[in-house]
Amino acid sequence: MSLLRQGSGGQGPVYLDYNATAPIRPEAAEAIARALVIGGNPSSVHGAGRAARAVVERARIEVAALVGAPDEAVTFTSGGTEANALAIESAFASGVRRPLIGLTEHASVMDNALAGRHVVEGWPVGADGVADLDWLADRLKRWSKDDGPVFAAMSLANNETGVIQPVAEAAALVHEAGGRLHVDAVQAAGKIAIAMGELDADTLALSGHKLGGPQGVGALVSGPGAVLSRRVHGGGQERGRRAGTENVAGIAGFGAAASAAERDLPKFGAQAVWRNAAQIRLAQDANVTVFGATTRRLPSVLCFATPGFAAERQVMALDLDGVMVSAGAACSSGKVTPSHVLSAMGFEKLANQAIRVSGGWATTEDDWKRFAEVWLGVYGRMAARHRATAA
Repeated sequence: MSLLRQGSGGQGPVYLDYNATAPIRPEAAEAIARALVIGGNPSSVHGAGRAARAVVERARIEVAALVGAPDEAVTFTSGGTEANALAIESAFASGVRRPLIGLTEHASVMDNALAGRHVVEGWPVGADGVADLDWLADRLKRWSKDDGPVFAAMSLANNETGVIQPVAEAAALVHEAGGRLHVDAVQAAGKIAIAMGELDADTLALSGHKLGGPQGVGALVSGPGAVLSRRVHGGGQERGRRAGTENVAGIAGFGAAASAAERDLPKFGAQAVWRNAAQIRLAQDANVTVFGATTRRLPSVLCFATPGFAAERQVMALDLDGVMVSAGAACSSGKVTPSHVLSAMGFEKLANQAIRVSGGWATTEDDWKRFAEVWLGVYGRMAARHRATAA
């Protein structure tokens, strides 16, 4: 039985770590099961191969629809990390030598940029976590041919704070300078409406398991004129952009999850009401600092810190009481390290005391209420021990 419960409504475990991974949607599980029975290679021309190809192409249409893109713009990958790597390595292949990378970006963006052995310029953010567009405009004015073609990368929504970035405005600046903008939309997809044409991104990364699909599948969506340089060589799959037999079952689940997420978008905003109620309750009874609260955030994310209470201790105490949250990005082999996101926002002293609470497609109002109740209980016990130790 899965621990990733789909809504509580009772006193059982509450899962609020959707930004790490979402419980699989029933529609996705059913699509995976159907695809596994087909068994054909989508590159084969016989009946089983054509059936597998039909599954892949249907999913391509479903994923494209979620972000308002044509289906031919979708290249399936092994996940968001590979999608980001494909976009960044394609930029290096075009001659980019000084990529501009947001200082709050996910490691799969920053580390792939650093792996190119070029000079990476950190694009700063304000205390609210929003990318500094004035810095970008000034840097682009001083751009020279020696810097290579302009290439910038930013997330649509931050994985730790949920802060939504001004992508369209950044794209306008980058394109005016003749450059390209890559957007990591892994955390935003399925939680807020996305129209790639309005964002004007050149490439956009997605991941299946963040919105209720299976792990191990993602996509890079290309805008008009974007040229990809494949990093995996072999056959001519994915229109020559990414070699290797497609993960038919995973892709089928991704497509079904994308379709369900698009259907559920109108009601996803209710998460903000439940999240805000929990935030207010915490602020009334505890000394909390909420990150990104003064700007647009994903409706399902609450990132906050309490001075003197280590994130790891909070996460473990909550888990013992049946509430699962995280101390930030879940991409470090279980390690809890100070948040580079919060450090970039100017909160270095709180960077190792912050926890992230993130709901999703199956989260209920009761889940958010239960979290607030349990956290306040944990806080009360920790504060009492702290006072006793100080005495």
